[in-house]
Amino acid sequence: MTLETLAPDDDADALDDEVLATLGDGDYRFKVWGGDWCGDCRRQLPAFAAALDAAGVPGERIEDFPVTKGPDGKEGEGVDEYGIERIPTVVVEGADGEELARFVEEADVPIAEFLARELAEGEANA
Repeated sequence: MTLETLAPDDDADALDDEVLATLGDGDYRFKVWGGDWCGDCRRQLPAFAAALDAAGVPGERIEDFPVTKGPDGKEGEGVDEYGIERIPTVVVEGADGEELARFVEEADVPIAEFLARELAEGEANA
């Protein structure tokens, strides 16, 4: 099963070239948890998918993990391992599997901008 909400929309044109360059640089792996039933996911993930597409991130570096509502909270692959409590959650890992950035549910900017800022700050502090 895949996330339908991770289908790109047309919002990539509004993104800064620097954001797209940051997302496309390196060998980042994007792990996306969401649910097609989730309003936040339906609102945010299509624009994020468009940004990844515009940044030239190949599909094999993007993994989606559909989440369902269970009696004890969120359920799905990787939910426990990654401590997923809210969706959408996007984890960016380096080629070695180290977590470099994480977006959880909402921020003051779109997912792509948030992650690009976190990745750039991480690089600056490395």
